Formats: sequence, C-alpha cells, structure tokens
Amino acid sequence: MMHIYLMGYRGSGKSSVGRRLAERLGLPIVDTDSLIESEAGQSIRQIFSIEGEAGFRQREASVVARAAANTTPSVIALGGGAILRPENQRMIASSGRVVWLHGSPASLLARIQADQTTTERRPRLSPHSDYDEIVEILAAREPIYRRLANWTVDTDRRTPDELVVEIVDWLEKHG
Repeated sequence: MMHIYLMGYRGSGKSSVGRRLAERLGLPIVDTDSLIESEAGQSIRQIFSIEGEAGFRQREASVVARAAANTTPSVIALGGGAILRPENQRMIASSGRVVWLHGSPASLLARIQADQTTTERRPRLSPHSDYDEIVEILAAREPIYRRLANWTVDTDRRTPDELVVEIVDWLEKHG
C-alpha cells in the first residue's frame, strides 16, 4: 500500500477527514501543517510573518519530502498550498494515491468562518475579502489539484464521515 494524500483548499476537511480515514484504515496520520507548526514552535501565521511565504514553503517542502519518503504507508493531510512546488507535486504523485477534497467557495468560506483556529493560525493570502480570496486562490490552484488528483470528492453539504466512506470505497476498488 502507498500513502494516501488528501489535498484541497483551507477548510475542505483535510485534517478532520484525514484523522478519521487514518483511524478507519489503521494507518498513521501526518498533517503537514500541524507538523510544521510543531517543529517551528509557531503558528503558520507567525511563520509567514517572520519568514514570509518563501520560508514557510521551504519548511513545507521539507516536511512533504520526509512524509513521502517514509516507507510506512500513511494518510497525509497536505497544507492547501503544498502542491504549488513542482518538486512536491512529483514526490506526491510518485509515492501515493491523491484525493482532492473539492468544495465550492461558499462552503469553504462557511467552514473557515466556523473554525476560530483557522483565523488565528492561518495567514491571509490576498488583500481581498475572504470570499474573493478563496475564488482567487482556487483559480490558481485548481489546475494543479485537477492534474494531481487520482480521485476528486465533492465536500459540499457532506460530513467527514460520509467522505471517509466514499474514499474507502474508492480505495477498495482502485487500490
């Protein structure tokens, strides 16, 4: 068995689905954003503030490389922008199955606004309103998400448990 990567925009459910999926499959979970924060002793927002996006993306690339190289199959919940670097894309595609947790901008915004820790821990990525930021960032990332995904799951109006059932069914059919 290879790794199972979960990718998608902030608020798509990567962490919550990842924990449940790992438990269901009896695999370890690697949440790259949480690991970066733990290793840095700082929130992602603080890392962005001190090191800039480039510093954060370098830390992220290191964590993704270690996760991809680990020989123990794992569920890996990627940070929303982990797919931006071509070297990350190559490592992810060559070491596992990739599931895109796809949500509409409206549903992503609702989830982000409902999660207080997101606002406290995550930096803004554009000067626009929250909704416009989501639309703008998704426009840039969706072609990469589409290209990398082995499977796309629509997260709108669905619980993490429902998503886990769909992902497990797909994995059983497609390995």
